[in-house]
Amino acid sequence: MVALIVRILFRMLFRVTVRGELQKHDKLLIVANHTSFLDGILLGAFLPVQPTWLVHTTIAKIWYFKLGLQFLPHLVVDSASPFVMKAVIGLLEAGKPVVIFPEGRITVTGTMMKIYDGPAFVAAKTGAAVVPVHIEGAVYSYASRMSGDFPKHLFPRISLTIHPPASIPMPEAKTAKLRRRLASEQLRKIMQRAAFESRKQSNLFEAFLDAMALFGKKRQVLEDIRQTPDSYATVLKGAMALGRIVSKHTAESEITGVLMPNVGTTVSLLFGMFAMRRIPAMLNFSAGQEGMQSACDVAKIKTMFASRAFVEKARLTNAVAGLRGVKVLYLEDQRAGFTLSDKLWLMLWAVRFPRSVMKDVDPNDPAVVLFTSGSEGKPKGVVLSHASILANVAQAAAMIEFSSKDKFMTALPLFHSFGLTAGVVLPLIHGCRVFLYPSPLHYRMIPELIYDRDCTVMFATNTFLANYVKHAHPYDFYRLKHLVVGAEKLTEEVRRLCVDKLGVRPIEGYGATECSPVISLNTPMANKNGSVGQLMPGIEHKLEPVDGVETGGTLHVKGANVMLGYLKVDQPGVIQPPSSIYGAGWYNTGDIVSIDEAGYVTIQGRMRRFAKIAGEMVSLEVVERIAALAQPKFEHASTALKDSQRGEMIVLLTPDRDLRREQLQAAARELGAPELAVPRRILYIDKLPMLGNGKKDYVTIGKLAEQMTQTTVEKS
Repeated sequence: MVALIVRILFRMLFRVTVRGELQKHDKLLIVANHTSFLDGILLGAFLPVQPTWLVHTTIAKIWYFKLGLQFLPHLVVDSASPFVMKAVIGLLEAGKPVVIFPEGRITVTGTMMKIYDGPAFVAAKTGAAVVPVHIEGAVYSYASRMSGDFPKHLFPRISLTIHPPASIPMPEAKTAKLRRRLASEQLRKIMQRAAFESRKQSNLFEAFLDAMALFGKKRQVLEDIRQTPDSYATVLKGAMALGRIVSKHTAESEITGVLMPNVGTTVSLLFGMFAMRRIPAMLNFSAGQEGMQSACDVAKIKTMFASRAFVEKARLTNAVAGLRGVKVLYLEDQRAGFTLSDKLWLMLWAVRFPRSVMKDVDPNDPAVVLFTSGSEGKPKGVVLSHASILANVAQAAAMIEFSSKDKFMTALPLFHSFGLTAGVVLPLIHGCRVFLYPSPLHYRMIPELIYDRDCTVMFATNTFLANYVKHAHPYDFYRLKHLVVGAEKLTEEVRRLCVDKLGVRPIEGYGATECSPVISLNTPMANKNGSVGQLMPGIEHKLEPVDGVETGGTLHVKGANVMLGYLKVDQPGVIQPPSSIYGAGWYNTGDIVSIDEAGYVTIQGRMRRFAKIAGEMVSLEVVERIAALAQPKFEHASTALKDSQRGEMIVLLTPDRDLRREQLQAAARELGAPELAVPRRILYIDKLPMLGNGKKDYVTIGKLAEQMTQTTVEKS
């Protein structure tokens, strides 16, 4: 009767919804994330079983909890005590369901805290069915332990998601301590997956509106080089106005070009297009006229929106004017066409009732078109859906801790998938503040801004980070708690400099534009140097064997974050869904990786970035690591050229004119790399060809190596 009354009361006040069903098992261990003091009441009222409660000692000492616990079957526990866990094993063996919060304490970060070993070891020892229950929303109540400017609501909407049961097999290890630790890692992954799979299905504009409702219209979330913070309300107003303008010149579901820098107006333009069911195609302005024309052709872009001030300042006037078959509309010119009726619609209707203005956008509809870097071939259009981008955001949120207290430095351009998803969408829908900077190439200015604007989260490539560290003051990164490096390999030299000079540990991730983009990630909770972390929750994977590669294989992935498909030259404007040898929906990354027993992914190189020498496969990534060890002060690039005697030969391009093959041989021995990985020829150049996103331009590098080698042969 008490449970029924509480259930009715909570449904009225907190609008509690319950998804999923609890299946019956002989041994049932229910685990839940711990978000507030309401969690126990919620589970007690809405779970269809009467379990024994495991209550942490700190909670059991509070007088009002002590009073309530008199009426419930419970066991007071210290999460680290092995003796208490023996009692839990006895309960499960007796067929009594048990509920426990594996984190032990209520979150103070808004996301998952440390998982204790005991509950996982109990599950492994007894073979119990582990049922994760994810609690969403209670963290925003006054019963949570969040402080500062974290939003609190008297009666926030709460949901409980009961997930299918999982099992934790007893790990194989030499000691009981290590077995407990490995079992705990399995439980952590189960709970991270539960957090990811509990996400709300919505489109990007709906997610933005949900965030605004949760964190408040007046919350300042966006800032650019004007250094005038914009609130959710300001971003919404801009989105509605720009969405209205775009709608006058384009049709629904039309792919529309966007040529804009990292400024607040760009963010408003994107969300306005999302709301009006237009598909922004983010053009890479560093690709030049030929690259932008190729992108327009493959995506069948007829109309493009740009900023005249940006185009002139970036010296793109001639390139834009030379685009064929594309109508370029400058936002500065569109103000005159925003009539009185448009202004009345905006102020009296759109900003007040944005959900009624939003078009019917399905989460699985195309949201944005990005373009591959072209570092190893002709760029392709990558079509990402609303659902795939938001899935990747949810995956990241399940793995790494951030909250509305954080401020993101976003210098990666928004035509870069990391810049768009991780640098803008993720923070905006989680109430975090964002500082947008127009270029990642301002190596002196960005560290200063990180310091001046109190940024706590930053995403960078290894190349950009190396330059930031070089010019940074040792105190510039003092507030930075997450420094995530992706898009290219984090070198040991850069990692060491970050730690030694700045006192910040960079964490390496791995992704692809086709995966929205993050595929795997190291985190403060689970990190292994040299790897790119563990796969994101909800990603399936297969390794395709490769001749000549003993461990690992080509990585194929499938998951909610994978793209809708490609736009290619052979069928412009037609989305070609992903597919690999493993079937429809699978994406072949083209990367050769190995995955250890703990799930850490180590990249050995791209399939195209391997040379076959005398029948042996040699990773060109290893070649560059050898060169970096031999001379860490310079960037080096390797490529493979045809060789009549051995099939292929490895060529190294470097700006270090003092680098010799003997040094490379010594570095190879130190790394334990084979002699075949030592470059056959060294070519000296003043500067390596680079793409606008900070990656090495391997297409140009290959052509340059071939030309220089041919010239050398002709001279000899």
